[in-house]
Amino acid sequence: MGAVELSIIIPAFLAGLLVLATHVPMGQQVLSRGIVFIDLAIAQVAGLGVTIAGSFGSEPQGWQVQAAACVAALIGALLLTWTEKKWPQVQEALIGVLFVLAACAELLLLANNPHGGEHLKDLLVGQILWVQIPALIPIALFYAVALAVWFAFRQRMGMIGFYVLFALVVTQSVQLVGVYLVFASLIVPALAARRFAPKLRLLVGYATGIVGYVAGLVLSSVLDLPTGAAIVVTLVGAFVLAIIISLMTPRSLRADPEPVLAHA
Repeated sequence: MGAVELSIIIPAFLAGLLVLATHVPMGQQVLSRGIVFIDLAIAQVAGLGVTIAGSFGSEPQGWQVQAAACVAALIGALLLTWTEKKWPQVQEALIGVLFVLAACAELLLLANNPHGGEHLKDLLVGQILWVQIPALIPIALFYAVALAVWFAFRQRMGMIGFYVLFALVVTQSVQLVGVYLVFASLIVPALAARRFAPKLRLLVGYATGIVGYVAGLVLSSVLDLPTGAAIVVTLVGAFVLAIIISLMTPRSLRADPEPVLAHA
């Protein structure tokens, strides 16, 4: 068993807060749209962009990699915008196809790379423990702009605006915390908040995310476990706790029960 190293935990926690800042409100929109796997698909497409840039010898933190990830994610976002207009009834299935296609293309590109397994692991589970505070400053500025745009224009930005902003945010997040943690940060707090009244959902979502990140970081540090995986598990634990709390919450603070659809 290890000890809690605050010099490592604090930057990682700040990185988690930045991810939650954008993913909690966007996750609630994603859940309401019924396209819960969109972040997995776009994150994987962004990862494919990173892999393509790396195969040409670009430095992992270089501008070429950032540009490739953004371009790939934007292409994926615009493609999903088009498919939602053309075939809305199968949009979730097409999102799944895009995810699998990007993942397999990435595996093919890394097949002959001696460090391919390590690269793929970094993209999936991230390296949140190794983040440095100075590196978070430009990401924080970008997220602040994204949040301002989101809260000011989310009712008017339409499908294209939503997908483009979402793609740009997820591109930064996946390089910061990995694909799995991006998905968990987006969907788990949204699910936890869904049982509460609309006025409480942002608060509950942020609280669920913060509890999950703190518990996961401490658990990972004390038991020497993979950090990204530990946080995903503790986020789900925080979700279960939120559900239990919702059962003890006055009805005035809970969401109205969803209508039961009659079977044909």
